[in-house]
Amino acid sequence: MPNRTDRSAEPEFRIDVDQNRFLPIGGREVHAVVSVTSRSPVLVGSSVRASEVIIVDTSGSMYGEKLHEAKRAARAAVETLREGVRFALISGGSKARMAFPEGERRFVEVDAVTRAEALDAIGGLRADGGTRMGAWLSLAAELFATVDDGIKHAILLTDGRNNEVAEEFERVLRQVTGRFVCDCRGVGTDWRVDDLRRIDSALLGGGPGLVADPADLAADFRAMAQASMGKAVADVVLRLWTPQNSVVRYVKQVSPTVQELTHRAVARAPQAGDYPTGSWGTENRDYHVCVEVPAGDPGRQLRAGWVRVVLPGTGGAEDQVLASGNILAEWTADEATATRINPRVAHYTGQVELAQAIQDGLAARRDGDENTATTRLGRAVALAEETGDTETARLLGKVVEVLDPVTGAVRLKPGVDKVDEMTLDTNSTRTVRTRPGDGTGTHGAPGPG
Repeated sequence: MPNRTDRSAEPEFRIDVDQNRFLPIGGREVHAVVSVTSRSPVLVGSSVRASEVIIVDTSGSMYGEKLHEAKRAARAAVETLREGVRFALISGGSKARMAFPEGERRFVEVDAVTRAEALDAIGGLRADGGTRMGAWLSLAAELFATVDDGIKHAILLTDGRNNEVAEEFERVLRQVTGRFVCDCRGVGTDWRVDDLRRIDSALLGGGPGLVADPADLAADFRAMAQASMGKAVADVVLRLWTPQNSVVRYVKQVSPTVQELTHRAVARAPQAGDYPTGSWGTENRDYHVCVEVPAGDPGRQLRAGWVRVVLPGTGGAEDQVLASGNILAEWTADEATATRINPRVAHYTGQVELAQAIQDGLAARRDGDENTATTRLGRAVALAEETGDTETARLLGKVVEVLDPVTGAVRLKPGVDKVDEMTLDTNSTRTVRTRPGDGTGTHGAPGPG
């Protein structure tokens, strides 16, 4: 990554805030959807420092077609990397092994020679042993610890369930949280969505993905590598200042995927917390912020939150504020004004509830609790109808028979295809985006970037 005093390769950021700022007398909860937009310059060569780790499951269950297609996918990713990018390849089984550079725990930079060497090393991958994802992630974290700047991204592929003791896996996840960004893929249907969802949550991925047909892996890996190469700035945070005697109830990313960030705040300034957002290129993300403030008198106005996109300074350098916006509160005795729900707040509230309803319903279905499964999946059907999420409604229709989409009356389907169930599960955290300004909002100006 370039020196942080050189802003030429960094994206321009903008914040827009949508909310109904009016509260009833005695009201305390302020809700807002904070939309962050970044526009990145075209990246060439090593203008932005980046490190990429490709983690391929080489456990015994990968033998045959899956390993063949995984090799093809890894090659596609390596071929996509820009020259000058630092990269490495991990072979994941019962232990994590450096496949490239072989036996050496370090990165190498992409050039014509190292790319050819890596492609050759991929051909030597062999299937053997178990599946210990924590060990794979630990080795990746060791590698990323050797570089102190730029984009840090990993791609992880597996076809099976994690064999580690749950407590050990959770310990590793705590250790690697925030150290790099990781996108996860599962091939076939013998892996567990929850394993990859936990990794995705800790490492701010784009949501775990199912690749049912191994032949589709190469295109998927190429797309993930291209997306990673499009990132221009790392370690960006959303800094939320709130007034005295207020409480941050939650901060959630709600688009393009649902990510709970509330408990990941780091206090770096008085009355302010930094929430990690990872790396950015040209993209849009939305966050739902809820702040509880002391109740005010009629007509009183309050800045309930000041939200900024910040690139924290390193080595004594000052923080760089890339964009900012205000979350407001104003008390009114006009009941109609105070009870009006901002459309974007309502939409994302429904989308978050939809994700949880799907996960609860599928878990109950797997546990044989048909009553809970029917109730929760029925609620998901009603929410998908209410929020206009036609793709999720289509996926739900493969798991339940919909009797009435408005009320959520459904009947569980017998003998559901495992691919359909896992597709619904992995897609549950992907949301339908609404545009900023669809409701009454307060809008910020572009940042100085």
